[in-house]
Amino acid sequence: MPVGRGRLRFLPLLVCACSLGLICMALAFAPPSTVTPRDLPVTSSFEIVAEFPHDPDAYCQGLVFDGGNLFEGTGLNGKSSLRRVDLKTGKVLKIVPLEKRLFGEGITVWKDQIIQVTWKTGEGFVYDKESLRLIKKFRYSGQGWGLTHDDKHLILSDGSATLRFLDPETFKVVKRVDVRCAGRMPAAVNQLNELEYVNGEVLANIWYEDVIARIDPASGRVLGWIDLKPLVEASGRKDEHCVLNGIAWDATDERLFVTGKNWPRLYEIRVKQARN
Repeated sequence: MPVGRGRLRFLPLLVCACSLGLICMALAFAPPSTVTPRDLPVTSSFEIVAEFPHDPDAYCQGLVFDGGNLFEGTGLNGKSSLRRVDLKTGKVLKIVPLEKRLFGEGITVWKDQIIQVTWKTGEGFVYDKESLRLIKKFRYSGQGWGLTHDDKHLILSDGSATLRFLDPETFKVVKRVDVRCAGRMPAAVNQLNELEYVNGEVLANIWYEDVIARIDPASGRVLGWIDLKPLVEASGRKDEHCVLNGIAWDATDERLFVTGKNWPRLYEIRVKQARN
């Protein structure tokens, strides 16, 4: 996605993260079979478990933790790359730059490979996970923003409210799921960005928002929000364009990492009990 938007800020939370009073009103007027309390998203807070250095020049577009290794995909034309990073020190251990014409986006680890997409060019790359050697290139339609997988399909966001599920061998679209926030009139959640698959849910950054959406990948329903506004305010980011972006899950030790574009720090956080 671009550095600036050039348009009025889109605020999905004005519709989705409404007050309890509005939720009750919606329930009162909605048909009983349409919306139930279980359908409504909840909001969770967090606590910081640990902080780590992060390259402030890294315009984070994708973040993955796998086998004790932290991988990061960065964006911007002329600065896009794939990196292996030392978690504790933030030191870049190996870097593969993309061509200057390319704007790097999301990454994911698929078996013994790393897959990376780009913004508007419809070009993707498959690397060997150990050496970061480029194995092959592939094409896909539309824009590329975030990328993850559910052990069966690659899951791609494109800045809209739709998640595309791709065959990991052919990169063809198998199905599409529209992401919506429940309520009296379910609202599409647009500008889905960086993705991570965690315990059966898709976690998604939303461009220029300080929350992470918890999404049911089968239905597209927003299950809840993780409110990271306090973290964003304390991140030491340079300006408003250095938005929250970057989610990585350590499945072995069940650790959740988050960062942002050009943030000087990366955080391990623990999600706390949700509230209505």
